[in-house]
Amino acid sequence: MSIGFFRQALNTFQQQSRRRTRHRVNQWFKWLSPGLSVKRWLLISVGGVLLASLGLAIWIKLTPIFWALELLRGFLAVITNILPNYISGPLVLLFGLLLLLWGQTRTVGSITKVLRPEGDEELVDVLLAHRRLYRGPKIVVIGGGTGLSTLLRGLKRYSANITAIVTVADDGGSSGRLRREFGVLPPGDIRNCLAALADEEKLLTELFQYRFRVGDGLTGHSFGNLFLTAMSEITGDLERAVTASSKVLAIRGQVLPATLSDVRLWAELADGRRIEGESKITEAGGSIVKIGCTPANPPALPAAIKVIKEADYIIMGPGSLYTSVIPNLLVPEIADAIAASTAPRIYVCNIMTQPGETQGYTVSDHIRAIDEACGGRRLFNAVLVHKRSPSARALIRYAQQRSHPVFLDREEVTKMERRIVLANVMHEDETGCVRHDPQRLARVLLRWYSGTHHGKWGEWGTKGQGDKGTKREQPTINH
Repeated sequence: MSIGFFRQALNTFQQQSRRRTRHRVNQWFKWLSPGLSVKRWLLISVGGVLLASLGLAIWIKLTPIFWALELLRGFLAVITNILPNYISGPLVLLFGLLLLLWGQTRTVGSITKVLRPEGDEELVDVLLAHRRLYRGPKIVVIGGGTGLSTLLRGLKRYSANITAIVTVADDGGSSGRLRREFGVLPPGDIRNCLAALADEEKLLTELFQYRFRVGDGLTGHSFGNLFLTAMSEITGDLERAVTASSKVLAIRGQVLPATLSDVRLWAELADGRRIEGESKITEAGGSIVKIGCTPANPPALPAAIKVIKEADYIIMGPGSLYTSVIPNLLVPEIADAIAASTAPRIYVCNIMTQPGETQGYTVSDHIRAIDEACGGRRLFNAVLVHKRSPSARALIRYAQQRSHPVFLDREEVTKMERRIVLANVMHEDETGCVRHDPQRLARVLLRWYSGTHHGKWGEWGTKGQGDKGTKREQPTINH
């Protein structure tokens, strides 16, 4: 019994040793990957050592070098007398390589321990991921609310060159109170985006979303909103506050407010009412026929215009149509920059209608509302629509709130000359709550972007403009 136990333990130890050895070998081969900028600097360092040695030898007239070489030659002569050169040569070479490997291993290990003290990821893997992310496309995402942060949470796995342009029209909740009391722009949507783009997302999300439950004046405020408000006071404006916060949080990409103006939304309803204030528009419960802002035509943040002009890919939505997506487009310079862009542009349509904003809306109604807000211009080439219906439990839950799935009226969308991207991008939890799935949504958007470079616009499988093609469930697109 004891012999069998020790034999099993020995086999387990050997297997674990082999796995560790294979893992270590694989990690070392990763250091040879192109683009890490490691091999070139190592060769330059070796060259520097050789040149320094040569310079020292010239300076001291080679006398110590000569005697060192003589001593080395005598030592090698003794070795070759004992062992022939075809044995001693490989042994010395192997010993030198082992010393080199041991020294480099200890060096890299020491550096890794300092840079990655938690030890949850190899340094070479961090460098490879950094190289891949910073070679990703320049993506500009426009919107607000929880929909934008959901999308960013998925996109940051594919590119670090992400810019979120966020609405600053929010006037409800903690953001509204800070706006009224301190005169700062509402930080709520920006807070959500910063947390979504942070490397330590889970911890920062919990920290930034934490709401105080007690305390005079603190109750109801989130820590993230207070943090950004304090940074705005320290740095002078919201743009500098977001930039400074981004450095503190080490986020991938950047977050920019659409404008630094104190923008307030208004909406005209079908029953003749005029509602002012972002939070009151949805509460009014009417049918929106026109939306605008005060002051009219607010100036755009120059940095936002710059990133739109340089973008490889522009995404609008998802999010509340009239209070998250369209407010950004009420800044004329932003709408103009998007219209002038030659990059692929796509709108991510909501899965469910929203009471007080889009009740009864189809996909074409969402598109029409965006076009009308921008003076009839077509700002995007394609629309992403979720493919499958939610479960019966979810449908019942949302029906009680006067919300229903957004119906795809394909013919109307085609008449509006928009390509349709159909995909399964929904996540439904145990309670029947429906949201976009961050990973699925980002994966589909990046596949469509990659497909545009091969002439695959619109529904997957459609090749070229006006060519019907054959629909396929999954595209073959590299990303």
